[in-house]
Amino acid sequence: MSSPPATPAWNADLYDQSHSFVWKMAVGLLELLNPQQGERILDLGCGTGALTAQIAAAGCSVVGIDSSPEMIDQARRSFPALHFAVADARTFALDGQFDAVFSNAVLHWVKEPDLAVSRIRAVLRLAGRFVAEFGGRGNTRQMADALKRQAVRSGINDYETPWYYPGIAEYSGILERHGFEVTYATLFDRPTPLEGEDGLRKWFQMFGGSLLDRLNPEDRETCLAALETELRPALYRDGTWFADYRRLRIVAQRVA
Repeated sequence: MSSPPATPAWNADLYDQSHSFVWKMAVGLLELLNPQQGERILDLGCGTGALTAQIAAAGCSVVGIDSSPEMIDQARRSFPALHFAVADARTFALDGQFDAVFSNAVLHWVKEPDLAVSRIRAVLRLAGRFVAEFGGRGNTRQMADALKRQAVRSGINDYETPWYYPGIAEYSGILERHGFEVTYATLFDRPTPLEGEDGLRKWFQMFGGSLLDRLNPEDRETCLAALETELRPALYRDGTWFADYRRLRIVAQRVA
């Protein structure tokens, strides 16, 4: 097996300042999790720790893990009483078992889903629950297609987007192969407003590093301007940029 790709460097300040919608829109997901006093819960891909703290406030013992050292550093500064660690969703190992694994806006970054689901099963107790939301089939289709076109125009013909966007049947099948029973799944459109006139540009700066980091500063600026021009007719309305999000929300129980 080839070694995992290098973890991208995340701008934790930009994430908190301009992309807080990532965790603020997870209210319904937390309701599905329904954390109970005394439960031990893993927040997989915790980012800067905002949702980890909300779970802890319900009286749970929470561990937050993320592959980004920058995100974990920010989480530790913001919530020093909580336990955070740098770990990869495909390879993490933790002591003891958890009553639930929670994950928001993370698993579309994991192109080897069987590896992640295998690790989730390993840390869940029997009858424990897995509650997740992430990009589903068709998520950011217009944005991703525009990014691929700009890669070609920039002379990068081997570019592949870094995301994995499965449908309900595909991801449910993976979970079932690993001893889970899916009890709830939905795929839905969620056009998401981006903050500011430069909201689309900031989104690509935050999440499009797989292409932008390969360009020199001048070509990067040209690429960002071209993305804004191309996507404005579809994704800019009433003075606001919208990301063309589709989300997969899923709940499963470990049964084997």
